[in-house]
Amino acid sequence: MSDPGEEGGRGRAVLVCTDCPASRIVYHRLRAEVGDLDVVVEDRVPRARLLRRRLRRLGLLRVAGQVLFVAGVAPFLQWRGRRRIGEIMARHGLVDQPLDRPVRVRSINDEEARRALRALRPAVVVVCGTRIIGRETLGCVDAPFVNYHAGMTPAYRGVHGGYWALAEGRPDLAGSTVHLVDEGIDTGPVLEQRTFVASAADNFATYPYLHVAAALPAIVGVTRRALAGERLAGSAPASSAPSRLRSHPTLWGWVAVALRRGVR
Repeated sequence: MSDPGEEGGRGRAVLVCTDCPASRIVYHRLRAEVGDLDVVVEDRVPRARLLRRRLRRLGLLRVAGQVLFVAGVAPFLQWRGRRRIGEIMARHGLVDQPLDRPVRVRSINDEEARRALRALRPAVVVVCGTRIIGRETLGCVDAPFVNYHAGMTPAYRGVHGGYWALAEGRPDLAGSTVHLVDEGIDTGPVLEQRTFVASAADNFATYPYLHVAAALPAIVGVTRRALAGERLAGSAPASSAPSRLRSHPTLWGWVAVALRRGVR
């Protein structure tokens, strides 16, 4: 682990993330567009803990259906979509390469992570794919926390917002949100929203790449504004649709949508 105080300095951006394709793509685009960028990577929440949380919130039947989808269908969709993913990456200049000298922490809500952020003294903290960030961490530095969310809030909070928008017949709400972070789940004030258009070649595995490609100009623009000292303020979301928290589809739910709407 690098020394977080070694190169950090007020005026830089810090990316806080998990190590996943979307985070790596955001990291390399920000580094190319805004220059100096530090990165703090938190460990993933253990799967057993996630499963227990979902069981409490969603119940056994729904979680069983989600596990069947993730284990049985998602790998096939990833394999089938590999060429399309390559096309999206090439068209939008997406770079999925390792993160450079990340500061690694167990949880963004641990004191270890807060010490790292204080040492880096960021002007803006860009968030991608972390667990919910608590009040103590949000207040540990004098900088806005800006989240990239793969979905159009408030209607599509949680995960896989583009898939759910298409599955529900709302292609106009297939897109991404950049918003200020509060203590809720994707409930902070909206800064920018960008939509994308899916093709017949797209599926559950390719939508995340369309999400991040659509969001990158907004992420870069908001980061530049924050680095220039602008006070970030929220605006009205693109839709007044009711707010809902989304999770993975079940196996049978995915099959029904695929047959009814052709959304895979």
